[in-house]
Amino acid sequence: MKWGWLARNMSEVSPLLKEDGEPYKVAVLIPTINNADELDIVLERLSKQTYNEFEIVISDSKSKDHTKSVCDKYGVTWIDDPSRNRADACNYALKQMDHDLVLFTDDDTVPPLDWVEKLVRWFDDPKVGAVGGPNFAPDDDPFGAKCADVAFCTKFMTAGTRYGAQPKGKLVPITHNPGVNCAHRMANLREVNFFEPGCIGAEDVVLDAKIQRAGHKLFIDPENVMPHRRRRPFKPYMKQMRNYGYTRMVANKRWPEIAEWSHTAIGWFPWIIIAAVISTGAGLYLSGFNIMTDDLLYRCLIHIPGTLGLIYVLISWLGAAIGTSPHRNIGTVFFAPLFVFLAHWAYGQGVNKAWREIRRTGGSAGVGEQIDDRIRTA
Repeated sequence: MKWGWLARNMSEVSPLLKEDGEPYKVAVLIPTINNADELDIVLERLSKQTYNEFEIVISDSKSKDHTKSVCDKYGVTWIDDPSRNRADACNYALKQMDHDLVLFTDDDTVPPLDWVEKLVRWFDDPKVGAVGGPNFAPDDDPFGAKCADVAFCTKFMTAGTRYGAQPKGKLVPITHNPGVNCAHRMANLREVNFFEPGCIGAEDVVLDAKIQRAGHKLFIDPENVMPHRRRRPFKPYMKQMRNYGYTRMVANKRWPEIAEWSHTAIGWFPWIIIAAVISTGAGLYLSGFNIMTDDLLYRCLIHIPGTLGLIYVLISWLGAAIGTSPHRNIGTVFFAPLFVFLAHWAYGQGVNKAWREIRRTGGSAGVGEQIDDRIRTA
């Protein structure tokens, strides 16, 4: 692959050098489809990075909007990708690349001007196989998206999401970095044969499992934050959560080592809510709508779901208040229980869909065309 456009900035830093004194060949790889306007923002920010020795590679899955003209505007390397999911789009580009380090992000981020510098610097240590960082909603996201960000980053209710992970320390071992903010050694990617082919979701989780299975270590830099746009309420937000639940469960089926008990537990959440509604309704009906009845059965039918619901709200409030989102305030924390509930409900729906499809297909679910929740420009 030819070397394309290199970022230039007046505050540039010296490139990271290999043992032979040559600079590391660095690339930022961005898979995209029909999202030219937001991609323009990403490329504009990448054009001003403090670290200048890198190439930008766009793997474009047959966009029908003006993505190609945006890429031409910034002189980036554009690849016409025939794939229909993020894993294969990345693989198609990676197999043509000859870089030493590959940084990954999405086409809806707002990269800080020192983002490349902060990721690349850690590879001076040979034990670092990959490094990433947290991601939060940008400051210009609307209120509803910031509420979603607070919900994603609650202390107790996130089912293990790494979005807002900010452990103490400069460089901390971790088992997974979201694909929107991470960097890998190309040698390690080649060793594990890149992303899992055909993976329609959770491809970054599976890749990190493969990297660790090969004996390489992953780390997180808690200070290297990537602003990443959140879905707005309510339809896009709910659709994203359903897709997360579905794709994670089918990935867990193919790669049991990435499964966590919390993923399965959320699958029962919609059924618990339905049972609670039925219980409350039955209690009200049987008591003649007199909720102060002394009958123990009627009181249990009504008060147990109500008490559990109140505890759920209180835990959500506490988790949001002490979470990691920079958008915590009275308003976003107040609405956190609603957004947590909607996330659990939709994620649980996705888990149940995965259970049905796994039974139907015998475990071959999760391979094919990406399940997309985005509203794009075409």
